[in-house]
Amino acid sequence: MDADRLQQSLGYRFADASLLRQALTHRSYGQPHNERLEFLGDSVLNCTVASLLYDRFTRLDEGDLSRLRSNLVKQQTLYEIAQRLGLSEHLLLGEGELKSGGFRRPSILADAVEGVVGAVFLDSGFDAARKLIASLYEPILKDVDPLTLGKDAKTLLQEWLQGKKLPLPVYTVVATHGAAHSQMFEVECAIPKLQIQVLGSGASRRAAEQGAARQALEAAQAAMPTERRRVRTRGEVGSGGLVGKDGASSAEALEAAPARNEVRR
Repeated sequence: MDADRLQQSLGYRFADASLLRQALTHRSYGQPHNERLEFLGDSVLNCTVASLLYDRFTRLDEGDLSRLRSNLVKQQTLYEIAQRLGLSEHLLLGEGELKSGGFRRPSILADAVEGVVGAVFLDSGFDAARKLIASLYEPILKDVDPLTLGKDAKTLLQEWLQGKKLPLPVYTVVATHGAAHSQMFEVECAIPKLQIQVLGSGASRRAAEQGAARQALEAAQAAMPTERRRVRTRGEVGSGGLVGKDGASSAEALEAAPARNEVRR
């Protein structure tokens, strides 16, 4: 563990360096490990992220704020923060975890982030921990789309169609393949009004529907392009919805669909 380099990346220097070491110590390495610091850091993290969202997105209601917070403090987000900090290079792991690649495991890295937050809280108090969390989340909050984050493709498609006053899509299982314990489903998503039919495949009906919905949304947006609108500042949501920096609507922020899905127009 290179404490000096890590503290430089964090933008925070510990008065008690043993707290940082504990924050990065997995239980497989020995005592004192970071599980109690994780517990503390998780609470500080949730409170601070809630406060950051409350200040930044002034027009979002409680439900949307809760959805955003749950997605910003989940394991995947913390894992990405850990990767940005290079925490895997500083973890203290037991021999078994080292051999099994524990330094790459998302759960271990996410716990380490919470441990570091808890350590900063004990070292200097809430204000210092809040400052650290705000700096770690600034790159994320700068680009976050509050209308899409945490919503699945089916929900986004439904909201987009309702906004255009179009009928809801129809999902139909068109085929299943494989043995009962390893089936693959093919689901068609149809939007008759736009003459769109989309096939999605997945290991479950839900997964196949999500893939089809993702493709259907892209096809529907291509069929009915929206007029570019003025970009709102500070992520505020008005009656017209949030638009990205390039003027695209929030629904257009979906990631590219899996290669297995195919569009039939």
